[in-house]
Amino acid sequence: MDRFEALRLFTRIVELGSFTRAAAVLDVPKATATHAIKELEARLGVRLLDRTTRQVRPTLDGQAYYDRCVHVLAELDDAESALSAVASNPRGTLRLDLHGTHATGIILPRINEFRGRYPQIDLEISSGDRLVDLVREGIDCVVRSGVPRDSSLVAKRLAVMPEVVCASPEYLQYFGTPRHPDELSAHQAVGFFASNRDLRYPFELTVEGRLREYQLNSWISVNDAACYVAAALRGCGLIQLPLHGVEQHIREGRLVEVLRDYASPGVPVSVLYPQHRQLSPRVRVFVDWVAGVFADKFGAGATA
Repeated sequence: MDRFEALRLFTRIVELGSFTRAAAVLDVPKATATHAIKELEARLGVRLLDRTTRQVRPTLDGQAYYDRCVHVLAELDDAESALSAVASNPRGTLRLDLHGTHATGIILPRINEFRGRYPQIDLEISSGDRLVDLVREGIDCVVRSGVPRDSSLVAKRLAVMPEVVCASPEYLQYFGTPRHPDELSAHQAVGFFASNRDLRYPFELTVEGRLREYQLNSWISVNDAACYVAAALRGCGLIQLPLHGVEQHIREGRLVEVLRDYASPGVPVSVLYPQHRQLSPRVRVFVDWVAGVFADKFGAGATA
């Protein structure tokens, strides 16, 4: 293993806290990874890592060396990306984490286009609503709804997705159709809460030029987008969500849009990636490609 590959291995071990996981991410045998780190420590004359049965952590010298390695590898990625052959034909494995509805409804239906354009990039895609630790889990970038809160990540806005408030015909027949947001206090909603923290999301509507929040009563709450729609289809209450997630249900009459005269603010969606990987050719071409996909879906002005 050459010196730069050893540096890459070392940084991944620090980030993932594991020889086994780092070796798997880089597709090298664990024995090779162990030997390479021993050689690196011998050449430097310091111990870089503290190993326990549960975790691997950098020593003080190891942490200082890791910080330098991150900058060195970022410079190397920058140099490689400047080469036209590498920039136009990136290769390797790109690890993505996509929200379920973004994956199945927007990105994956066109993923063959990405493969056709970049045939030497292999994709590993995880999916879900949970927050992920990109660095620790070895993920190159994620696509997420909402306002990014992690300032350590680079965020590129892809779109602001139009929202609707809707419910099943059965629900509206029983509870009536709200004509003004103030009538929502007499209605039920399907509650939606964050997976890993006690945060519940109110309805938001623009009334007389001002954005207002409405907390509705709920007898059922979920933390998954597919369950959110499924509960509404069964008449459990009103929901507010991006139109693209229920467009077909509305078109075919299984859900009915209400309060059309009161605009929802829309849901921003962004692609996020770690600072030190922002120059990776694989990440760069994916970010550019997925931005085009969302522009086609929601319009070129949807990122404003």
